[in-house]
Amino acid sequence: MTWNEILKPIKHSDYFQNLWQKVGEEYEAEKCFPPKDQIFRALDLTPFDHVKVVILGQDPYHNDSQANGLCFSVSEKVKAPPSLKNIFTELKNDLGIERTKKELDDWAEQGVLLLNATLTVKAHEPNSHKNLGWEAFTDFIIKEISDKKESVVFVLWGAYAQKKASLIDETKHFILRSAHPSPFSVYRGFYGSKPFSKINDYLKSKNHEPILW
Repeated sequence: MTWNEILKPIKHSDYFQNLWQKVGEEYEAEKCFPPKDQIFRALDLTPFDHVKVVILGQDPYHNDSQANGLCFSVSEKVKAPPSLKNIFTELKNDLGIERTKKELDDWAEQGVLLLNATLTVKAHEPNSHKNLGWEAFTDFIIKEISDKKESVVFVLWGAYAQKKASLIDETKHFILRSAHPSPFSVYRGFYGSKPFSKINDYLKSKNHEPILW
């Protein structure tokens, strides 16, 4: 199946038409991120049939040249934000991989869906689009993956992401829960959680190719 087939019912709904109109008005009136042609980039880079892992973020980075449509990922030309730095620290501690590439396209292309719950944001105002209505759309995506696929790893970092567990059938998928990688909570259970090796161990146990992190 393709994303077009999966999303057809919701994209043709009045709800989505209204949401998309509001998004268009925001982009006309204000500076918003990511660039409009990158709003659905997570879906573009990770086709439905290829999804093996879902990492959930909250909303895009809100500073210039950061957001590129993939949660936690930033453009190479900017400094790594603290959460991304902490993710890379845990990757090194977990698997010994010293990653410097801040764009996470290579993860996405291997089947890691890097999905924010809210897909757009006003410049320099975190969470400013949380009431536009994006969550019904991204919740729909999570539930469709859960319903229509088997043996997907859902990575829920922090209390906000963990609320999405109610959309996932834990009898046929693997949910990884831990603290969020932000500086405020990284020492409360993110460091030492070994998500990368756990994901790969699970994928291998289901005869899937592990991710090259």
